[in-house]
Amino acid sequence: MDTSHTPQPAGAPGPRISELLALAVDRAVPVVRALPDDRLGDPTPCADYDVRALVNHLFQVIVQFQELAAKRNSDFSATPDHVGESADWREDLVTEAGKLVRAWGEPGADEGTTGAMDMPAETVGLMALLDLTVHAWDLARATGQEYRQDATDAVVVARLRTAVDGLGPTARKMGVFGEPVAAPDGASDLELLLAETGRDPRWSR
Repeated sequence: MDTSHTPQPAGAPGPRISELLALAVDRAVPVVRALPDDRLGDPTPCADYDVRALVNHLFQVIVQFQELAAKRNSDFSATPDHVGESADWREDLVTEAGKLVRAWGEPGADEGTTGAMDMPAETVGLMALLDLTVHAWDLARATGQEYRQDATDAVVVARLRTAVDGLGPTARKMGVFGEPVAAPDGASDLELLLAETGRDPRWSR
């Protein structure tokens, strides 16, 4: 799967949701593939989840947001135990992440509205991007991994910080993420984003 991103020329429209998701998938895949079986019960910065539960939640997000990209209704009523159902759950998640990128790359996927709440499709796509980005960081931090970044990730973080600023009040009422916390001195843009979603950017076990 080619998830590379070519920067847009000056004056061109910003990257599509699928391009941003491709960058986020590039960062998430190494983390997922390196998750050790003996750390599945460990806590994560996302307080409601241990590693196993967070993997299952992320799996569900990746699958259900494919449905939303296709303008079909999602189903978050139950979270399947993908980790328990397949010994190849890591590669299964990677495969589904590739499908997510392709689903949002289909013509019209990020246009119009989608979902039971009839939300703007672009906003829904940004919700998928936020989950993929912050939960990959959660899993990396919980299992002692590095969440790799480079200069191309700046556009993802900037887009997400803008989205969180707009979605924050509603998302916090719905329990999607917590109240913002104070970011440490010298925080990076990613750390500021994490703090805005209620996470301690310097969280450790």
